[in-house]
Amino acid sequence: MVLSRQGIAASSQVAASQAGAQTLSRGGSAADAAIAVNAVLGVVEPMMNGIGGDLFVLYWEAKTGQLTGLNASGHAPLGLSCELLGSQGMNAMPDTGIHCVTVPGAVDGWAKMHERFGKLKWSSLFDAAIGYAEQGFPVTEIVHQLWSAPSAVGKLRASEATSRVFLPQGEPPQEGDVFQNPDLAGAYRELAQNGPDAFYKGRIASAILTASQQLGGAMTAEDLASYSAEWVEPISTDYRGWRVSELPPNGQGIAALEMLNIMEATPRNAGGPFAPAEIHKRIEAMKLAYSDVYRYNADPRVAKVPIGTLLSKRYARERAAKINWTRAISDVPAGHIPGSETVYFTVVDREGNIASWIQSIYSSFGSGITVEGFPLQNRGAGFTLQKDHPNILAGGKRPFHTIIPGFLQRGDRHIGFGIMGGANQPMAHAQFVSNIVDYGMTLQQALESPRFFKASSQGYEVAIEARMPEATLKRLAEMGHEILVRPEYSQEMGRGQAILHDSKTGVNFGASDPRSDGAAIPESIT
Repeated sequence: MVLSRQGIAASSQVAASQAGAQTLSRGGSAADAAIAVNAVLGVVEPMMNGIGGDLFVLYWEAKTGQLTGLNASGHAPLGLSCELLGSQGMNAMPDTGIHCVTVPGAVDGWAKMHERFGKLKWSSLFDAAIGYAEQGFPVTEIVHQLWSAPSAVGKLRASEATSRVFLPQGEPPQEGDVFQNPDLAGAYRELAQNGPDAFYKGRIASAILTASQQLGGAMTAEDLASYSAEWVEPISTDYRGWRVSELPPNGQGIAALEMLNIMEATPRNAGGPFAPAEIHKRIEAMKLAYSDVYRYNADPRVAKVPIGTLLSKRYARERAAKINWTRAISDVPAGHIPGSETVYFTVVDREGNIASWIQSIYSSFGSGITVEGFPLQNRGAGFTLQKDHPNILAGGKRPFHTIIPGFLQRGDRHIGFGIMGGANQPMAHAQFVSNIVDYGMTLQQALESPRFFKASSQGYEVAIEARMPEATLKRLAEMGHEILVRPEYSQEMGRGQAILHDSKTGVNFGASDPRSDGAAIPESIT
């Protein structure tokens, strides 16, 4: 771990963590530093995130002890409907192209966080990001792997505007190649000088609307200009004396809390975190929680989501009773489980304020549509066209979201954490929390520990990292799990960051997942 009495920024890219630490050194708050980190990540991990995407935040304010939530996810264009897609021959939500583009919420989320919790000038938060976009940056190992994946390259080549920006010389940049994005530098300058109106009402908005009109999209000036991120009350549960907090729907944080409640219905395993019985319990709890979240989760502004029932301890005990402790089950009803490309990072400032922050354009390079140097998200793919489902597409409605920031606290110990990676996130959150609460791991141990990932709440297949004990893998197979052994540190398990603030000692602890190219970096002493 990284230990410091000053602030710390932890992200999946060293350049972004440095930008956050430098912002903290200038007297910036955790919110200021998080915006600086996010802006740089939009440059150096363009397939993962950027101003064309959405944002969710949990922010812990040290002086008040208050945990605040922000939902900066965007809605479908008012003119987009199931009928419109049906008239064009679509019987399922597309995952590329203009009809999966929803209003990007990240920029308004930045603005609201800065207005409420920022200290430095808005314009100063984009300096590092503009520098990297304009002057270029060397592409890191994992980013190169993601950029050159056949699915990503195919999406980039499908659009002339996108390939011009992200396929220099017609190919993805190699590891160590210096990549420049002057169009994005210009967009960031516009934001720095003119604030969020530049995005929702100004030049950037015009570029988004022009692209939509050319491609037959439904986005209008009203859709952009009327957008406003929403302050929300976090949801939480008690897990063996620790308070675990997530954001309410339309995100899937409720699944992490339900999974923990189901796990809590039985004692922790005396054999340790990697004992067969412990991993079996986690896998089966995941199936039960996920079958619920994909059935009931939706935008609570327009659909009734039974949050109280899903988070009740009684309901968890009823669900836990369905676990067969000697055999894997496969008949849990499953919903559609999409993939995702995301960045999670967390920042603590010298006052102890913590930003648990996650931002995404959904799948790699989003919709494949690029304007002003950044891809537009394809979050609309999170809707369903299934009649009578609470998550059915409707104009002005927010889709089901995979990205979730987490927060964990007990007494003087406050932890901002998150593990990105689509459907993987709730189960990764629950594994991280259990590692700390049940087995006394440090932040770094909890992040590094081998994890499992199951892409569906149905069936027997489960992917597990090769560092899991061989005896555990053998016993799980005997219990009916179909084990897919993954590399020792697999990105399929998600990439996490974590920060702990001890309000009694004033010491901060930071950890960064070895599954990414990042680091936890403390601010300099001033």
